[in-house]
Amino acid sequence: MLVKGEFEPGACMGQTRMSRATKVRLTGFRWAVVLVATLRLTHLAFAYSHFAQAPGPYVGIRSEPTTPGVSWVVMDANTGKILSENEPYTLRYPASLTKLMTLDLAFHALRDNRITLNTALPVSGAAADVQPVKLNLVAGQTITVQQAMLGMTTLSANDAATALGQYLGGGSLQRIAALMTDRAHQLGMLRTEFTNPSGLPNPNQVTDAYDMAILARHILLTYPQYRYLFSVPSFTFEGREIPNIDGMLKLYPDVIGMKTGFTDLARFNLVTAAIQNGHLLIGVELHAQSWRVAYRIMTHLLNQGFAVEKSRHPRLVVADNAAQPRLASRPRKAEPRVIASAQPIPHDKYHRVMESQSIYVTEEAIPGWTAQVGAYYSYADAKRQAILIRDMRHSGTARIGSAIVHGRRIWRAQIAGLNRVAAERTCSFMASRHQSCFVIGPRLESIAMR
Repeated sequence: MLVKGEFEPGACMGQTRMSRATKVRLTGFRWAVVLVATLRLTHLAFAYSHFAQAPGPYVGIRSEPTTPGVSWVVMDANTGKILSENEPYTLRYPASLTKLMTLDLAFHALRDNRITLNTALPVSGAAADVQPVKLNLVAGQTITVQQAMLGMTTLSANDAATALGQYLGGGSLQRIAALMTDRAHQLGMLRTEFTNPSGLPNPNQVTDAYDMAILARHILLTYPQYRYLFSVPSFTFEGREIPNIDGMLKLYPDVIGMKTGFTDLARFNLVTAAIQNGHLLIGVELHAQSWRVAYRIMTHLLNQGFAVEKSRHPRLVVADNAAQPRLASRPRKAEPRVIASAQPIPHDKYHRVMESQSIYVTEEAIPGWTAQVGAYYSYADAKRQAILIRDMRHSGTARIGSAIVHGRRIWRAQIAGLNRVAAERTCSFMASRHQSCFVIGPRLESIAMR
């Protein structure tokens, strides 16, 4: 800073025109400037420290989503009051809890009559290719909005969430992510960012326990007619029984359920709503170390919350569920409809049938030769045939192949993991029973699995 009289042109070699009084005044001025600047910086540092440590949903303060420990919130849905909490503003990866926001946008579109439960959703290649939990949708087929929502709330199907999100985003996954984030911020979820409609891993997709409680409360109170979606034990899709994987539905009385979520980095996440004696509570738990731990903690938190509610708060009047849409009743079992087998279409997606307590389908390739022992319009019939022949032959792995032929899905019963001789003998066995069968070589199977 140039002070008039401090230096003049030509004032060099130790020559100055500054008086002693001026020097004294200048020294005092400099010290005053330094003191004011120091105090201001100290104040800013203190304010930032207080801001960073304050227990509130402040935007701009980020924490590592994989920080050890469990974050949780228990909220009174009637008042929005927090009954208990632990690290509620620590950023975490939401995993499939993300699907709650996709569902919120769908509920909003239903209310505005922009879609109906029967609106047909086209399945894109992007939706069909997502991994790993899915309904095994195939690019080019369509599903209804209700089927997609049920797939999301029961199995947490990523392909269903992607198809629904893409439709709501006008065909763009980037647009639906932006709409989800904007919606979150409108609801007061100030620290939440979304990058996709399914919850598949992305380092920029983050939330915290408090924000997820806000979202759950909004859904439950704004759209009570859709609560049934979170509580159904299963639904039938293309002949398959799709189970609800939320363990809280079996472990806790009067539970509405809501959503589970898991990835390697997010760990085990839960949003659970339950109602007892007219009190509706929401529990959010992020970053637990296992499902067993997550369910145990959630049970304890809800028990504790209801104990508090019983002594402090009036009953919550819950909306009448009489107007809720009902799931279609399961049709009576029909005789299997067998269609003629055909040569395998390249790029079909085949699925191995694994047996434990139940049989589930994956897209994992099985090395070796395959004998296709039937094709059906019913998944259950194809599964039954594959298991029957596998058990009769005592070799290979029962597997179901899926394909869309002339706009309709068919299910192919297969015995996989054979050598060439075993595959040919299986087809000879089928021929002796006057049933269709053909052999698929390893090279063709490799093409089909890509």
